[in-house]
Amino acid sequence: MEEYSKAGVSHAMYFPAELTKDACRARPRELRLICIYFSTAYFFQNANSLVLNNYVLGAQLGQGHVSNLNEPISISFQHNQSLEGYMVTCVFWKEGASKHYWGVWSPEGCRTEQLSPSRVLCRCNHLSYFAVLMQLSQAPIPRELLVPLMYISLVGCSISIVSSLLTILLHFQARKQGDSMTRIHMNLHASVLLLNVAFLLSPLPATPPVPGSACTAVAAILHFALLSCLTWTAIEGFNLYLLLGHVYNIYIRRYLLKLCAVGWGVPALLVLFLVVESSAYGPCTIPVSSSQENGTGFQNMSMCWVQNRWVHSILVMGYGGLTSLFNLVVLVWALRVLQRLRARNGVLNPRACRDSVTVLGLTVLLGTTWALAFFSFDVFLLPQLFLFTTFNSLYGFFLFLWFCSQRRRSEAEMETEMERFSSSQTML
Repeated sequence: MEEYSKAGVSHAMYFPAELTKDACRARPRELRLICIYFSTAYFFQNANSLVLNNYVLGAQLGQGHVSNLNEPISISFQHNQSLEGYMVTCVFWKEGASKHYWGVWSPEGCRTEQLSPSRVLCRCNHLSYFAVLMQLSQAPIPRELLVPLMYISLVGCSISIVSSLLTILLHFQARKQGDSMTRIHMNLHASVLLLNVAFLLSPLPATPPVPGSACTAVAAILHFALLSCLTWTAIEGFNLYLLLGHVYNIYIRRYLLKLCAVGWGVPALLVLFLVVESSAYGPCTIPVSSSQENGTGFQNMSMCWVQNRWVHSILVMGYGGLTSLFNLVVLVWALRVLQRLRARNGVLNPRACRDSVTVLGLTVLLGTTWALAFFSFDVFLLPQLFLFTTFNSLYGFFLFLWFCSQRRRSEAEMETEMERFSSSQTML
């Protein structure tokens, strides 16, 4: 155990016996454990750190590299101010991981526990330079609410996966593959299927001993699936605008191929650019609070996701906001168009009524639920968490219900046409 103190603030490092056992066998007469304490972070600057506490602790065992320890090293950081209102993350300095700096702060192999409002405990399975990154965050999720939220996500995403698979199978089972509108729906179902599968897998590679490259790959796939899903919702809104604006009659050369280039190609290019040019993906921490006898404790949970705040702000929140706003604008416009059609006819046209139900069932489901992400603040946080988790985890199931209703309506219309044709043949 090594302890450091400055201005009444103490830090400590606890080393397991496993750390020295192998070294003693290899070099029984020579064992040098070097511990370093920095009171400034001047030598450890990179673009991904928001607010970096100036305390950095480092340890090295001789000239070798120590990693993948079964029993982690414990690093205790004591701060001279409360960390309430911040999201804290234990990180280590990863050399050579950036093109513009001599290293970056990475949370790989480290687990964060906040024992009190001013003390953070880091448990890492390797030796390096360690610190605590602090980022302004929302209120931590209470631990007693985390279990129902995880249960809702697991059950909802599982139901959506089954629903999306059934929808795609029913589509390919049909003799007639449908028009471009139906194929657009199938691409949306495929993106929702990929999104749910990637989301369920995202927490698994975020903890050691899984290599960091696996977490980066899962995070990139999850981001690609989300961008594709949002893009296909916008394509649904665009296609709805063309259908109503051109009175149900439109032809564009290679229309579906162009839409697929946008729906799948644009997100793929964005994600590939981020993978090549930056370290935007990796383990992302979720602050969780729990009530303890001596106050409130904090312990972060991890999942593989976007860890760069600028990428998250622009290509997650910004991208989602634009697509949701576009769909809501299309919804308002479509309702006004259908209202004018009913007023022009002077009676409630059955097709106009059915179109109203279609617009509400499609566009509201595609746009409104994602807009709930922008209400995660103050008193709206907890209701937003449950509403967002419930609606978006069951997103594929809602689309499956809509697909079934549309298919049933098409079959009913076909039966009606067949009856009319049979009646006309009988009269002749």
